[in-house]
Amino acid sequence: MTRIDFHSNVPDTLAYVCRLVRKAYGAGQKVVVYGAPQQLSQLDARLWSFSPLDFLPHCGLDNPNAAVTPIILAASLERVPHHQLLVNLTPEAPAQFASFERMIEVIGASAEALEAGRERYRFYRERGYPLSHHDIGQAKGESA
Repeated sequence: MTRIDFHSNVPDTLAYVCRLVRKAYGAGQKVVVYGAPQQLSQLDARLWSFSPLDFLPHCGLDNPNAAVTPIILAASLERVPHHQLLVNLTPEAPAQFASFERMIEVIGASAEALEAGRERYRFYRERGYPLSHHDIGQAKGESA
């Protein structure tokens, strides 16, 4: 059964996803980041530039090298080449999330994002998925 982690109150979701992807890649995990095309385009640019010391091999799902690339940026989960870790940036539960070993829901800090995140949390909880929650905004506030 897919393990689902919620990371909420994230002030800059794309910067946060860059760090998540770097950590997962460093641990040898294959990652699919699911989001809207414009959001994925912005993430693509950030992955190339956010850390001068890290190379994070990534491409879009439509790229011919997607099957051998450990980080996939996907606007659709049809025909993704691996199912280890899914990072969801959309406001809905992805239809194919259960085919992944683990999913991280990245929830922004806006009222709309938080409400959509709560709805997804209830959706997964009602279906019996193992859930954990990390309030990123609160963690930052405690250390400041």
